[in-house]
Amino acid sequence: MVNDSGKFLEQLQLIAKVKAERDLEGTWFKGSVTYLDALVNEVAEVKEELCLKRQCFLEDELGDLLWNFVCSLEHLELEGRIDKAAVFERVHKKYAERVTKRKDGESWDEVKAQQKQALLLEFNRSQ
Repeated sequence: MVNDSGKFLEQLQLIAKVKAERDLEGTWFKGSVTYLDALVNEVAEVKEELCLKRQCFLEDELGDLLWNFVCSLEHLELEGRIDKAAVFERVHKKYAERVTKRKDGESWDEVKAQQKQALLLEFNRSQ
């Protein structure tokens, strides 16, 4: 097994891209909400496996959670609601600011409040 999680994530995204195209041909698929609903179900299954303390099942359920998240991103992008690259850029910036770039004496909540204000300004400028 390869230890390069970044490579695995890239490969998973490629598989999800193919799956997203196939989803559009089926009758069961109801848009991105299909995978968003599945995320909720998978979180419950992860919590169950945490209680049962079965590592291989927990890892499998976490994989399902990741899969449904990646599929959600694919479909949200197909629907024109997001730019996947922007999601990854935003999450990197957000948590770098909260963790590794936080100034001495500055709290997580303070940085979070500043970020929310910046998002509000960005939103208002885009209107």
